Amino acid sequence: MADFWLISVPLDKTSLTSVEKLKRIITKTHLGSCWRFPIPDLKVGILDSLVRVSDDLSKLDALTESLIKKTCQCLKEVMEPTGDKVQEHDLANGDHGMHQKSAAPSPLKTYFASLRVDLMNRVTKFQWDKAKYPTALPLSTLTDIINKEISQVETELRSRATAYNSLKASLQSLELNLNGNLQTRSLNDVLRKDDLVVSEYLTTLLVVVGREKYLRWEKSYESLSEFVVPRSSRKIFEDGDGGIFTVTLFKRAVCKFKAKAQESKFIVRDYSFDEEERKQQEIMKLTVHKKDEYGIFVRWLKVNFTQVFIAWIHLKALRVFVESVLRYGLPVNYQALILETDRKRSKKLKEELSSLFVHLDPTASMKEVSCDIPGLCQQEYSSYICFHISTSMLEISEPSTT
Repeated sequence: MADFWLISVPLDKTSLTSVEKLKRIITKTHLGSCWRFPIPDLKVGILDSLVRVSDDLSKLDALTESLIKKTCQCLKEVMEPTGDKVQEHDLANGDHGMHQKSAAPSPLKTYFASLRVDLMNRVTKFQWDKAKYPTALPLSTLTDIINKEISQVETELRSRATAYNSLKASLQSLELNLNGNLQTRSLNDVLRKDDLVVSEYLTTLLVVVGREKYLRWEKSYESLSEFVVPRSSRKIFEDGDGGIFTVTLFKRAVCKFKAKAQESKFIVRDYSFDEEERKQQEIMKLTVHKKDEYGIFVRWLKVNFTQVFIAWIHLKALRVFVESVLRYGLPVNYQALILETDRKRSKKLKEELSSLFVHLDPTASMKEVSCDIPGLCQQEYSSYICFHISTSMLEISEPSTT
């Protein structure tokens, strides 16, 4: 996957010649692509404030990239193509028609493919948002605006993710209980009310019996206590582990029967049609609520991921401006370029850049270069200014086939 390098060089004659040579080399060798990156004239301020702003921007850069990764990871987890996610995705996008399942790409892959195209355009065709980030404001104020924006999204992301995951966990817990083992699963689909005898004196119990204990149950259940109705046991449900049997007896014998049943490794389970119906209704209610929240949460994630990414590009532009003034001096006189390359060709491109702009600082050392690690270009010193814009978070790993 391709990534971007945002570089800055001064507008002296040698550097301009090197830039033109760089463009020719990139075109000829296909090492990447190159575009101008327009940054408006910003208020410089005093040197001390520039140094402070540079430090603040560096910290905010790391925080913003971390938030972008968290938001992207949250999108992947919420939109993962499992179960009824495709249907939920359609609901989130207002599609209530029948979903065509034949070989269609997952909503996650489709969205990330279109998102990458959108983000590439926003980087390569960057335009400063003067309405949101007025250029007349001091650099420190612009930094504060971005900082507040990032902090607000981070706080809301944490809150929304917690609420959605809590709702999801509640629904999963209820579904697990109603579709779980013999002791917890719902029986409303196999049990009718007339299967249970409930009167002033009689009641019907449901007993979980392991497969290997069927014969022992049939031979012993009438003698587990007094007042058991003969031949009242009937198997109403069975799975791989065992079955659920009914047994009718007098209410006054229930306690003793339960105790004796437990000694024989038979489990008497409580059951109420009304309670099971209530749980089923709760599941239906939570399912509808989850689908509604899915749509709201996914739309929020999509909108805010893009907005944070845009803020991040503006932050990179601020860093280029500040570092260019600190490195190349006043009056402000530099050119910013955005380079796109991939990991296979990054080392060669970095060598070309180092060679072309070595005149800016012959002492700069770039011996161990690897821009696979986000942020590395900012940390290593080179003769020119370079900031890394990673899009690796948009990669979707293919499920392993074993």
